[in-house]
Amino acid sequence: MTVDVLRRPALADRRARLAVAVLFFTNGALFANLLPRYPQIKADLGIGNAAYGLAVAAFPAGAITAGLAAGILVRRFGSARVAVGGTLLTGAGILAAGLADSVVVFAGALFLAGAMDAFTDVAQNAHGLRVQRRYGRSIINSFHAIWSIGAVTGGSMAAAAIALGVARGPHLLFSAAVFAVAACVALRYCLPGPETDTEPAAETGAEDSAPSPVRARAAGLRTGWVLAALVLIATAGTLVEDAGMSWATLYLADSLHATAALAASGYVALVGAQFVGRIVGDRLVDRFGQRTVARSGALIAAVGMGLALAVPTVPGTVLGFAAAGFGVATLVPAAMHEADELPGLKPGSGLTLVSWLMRLGFLLSPPVVGLVADATSLRVGLLVVPLAGLLVLLCAGVLQPRRR
Repeated sequence: MTVDVLRRPALADRRARLAVAVLFFTNGALFANLLPRYPQIKADLGIGNAAYGLAVAAFPAGAITAGLAAGILVRRFGSARVAVGGTLLTGAGILAAGLADSVVVFAGALFLAGAMDAFTDVAQNAHGLRVQRRYGRSIINSFHAIWSIGAVTGGSMAAAAIALGVARGPHLLFSAAVFAVAACVALRYCLPGPETDTEPAAETGAEDSAPSPVRARAAGLRTGWVLAALVLIATAGTLVEDAGMSWATLYLADSLHATAALAASGYVALVGAQFVGRIVGDRLVDRFGQRTVARSGALIAAVGMGLALAVPTVPGTVLGFAAAGFGVATLVPAAMHEADELPGLKPGSGLTLVSWLMRLGFLLSPPVVGLVADATSLRVGLLVVPLAGLLVLLCAGVLQPRRR
């Protein structure tokens, strides 16, 4: 970490940490307010499963299409402003999706919301890492834990609105307005200035100021390899998350014949354990280093889910998903942190690339697992979880070891 001496954070740094936490919370809550409305929107638009599937895929498609521009915006306008601006436009896109009167408008609004969400994701992580450098210790995992709290809060808001018979328009307008105000207030307490502090100043000798072409090429190759490994680590984390989100309930219900209540507990166990892992993750990283925490977590995920698939029972599978969620809890934050610290890259470039390519995991994982499941069984398809753990074990060497 780019600090010389651990120190007590200043008041401005503590306020900035709270501000970033608010941004993560709002980001998690906004889209979660729309998800429970999907069945009603599908029915009102009168569309089939195929058209519905293509429409909702517009959100990740928008994120992937626009994601690479996030680094440019962060460097030009600053991470805090981009995060807040993205939050405001994400809320507008979600509101438009909720009010859409055709599948084209619905998909277009989701595409806009996904693009703006990609900007917000990169920018809030970039600002969170700025604050982390001020603290001189790991705090990025706590921000991702707060995102999870925001997602649960948003989903609960939507469930309450549906139960009370509140129409989509007023519900989503209220959600967008509340979180827009929260984000704008948070902006006042974010760190000022450009993103220049992402690259630490260092004293170099004359021989380092003009490296030879061979040394420059070697440094470039190493940076490329590290960046590729970080993308694989982050993607492994998203593969496990998506396995729980897309397949846990189906596997427990259809393959293991669990009741509806028990079937839902697989995803709940994964998300709950992931939240716990992120709450304790910063302390573990400070004590043992990113590398050891990632390897240990990958081993827990691979062994836990591997045993659950080898000996399929309902309790064992629920515990397997919990082990997977806990094991991958710190992977995405770790990859983002390391990418943001890579030398030789413009501020925000490494973080943007990892965030952008990581989203391909969410986009490609469901059809890949589905194809494997159709050809063999869903039990075989879910081997993606222990395989993702093994992938992290192979790539975790690029992460930082324990600070001495």
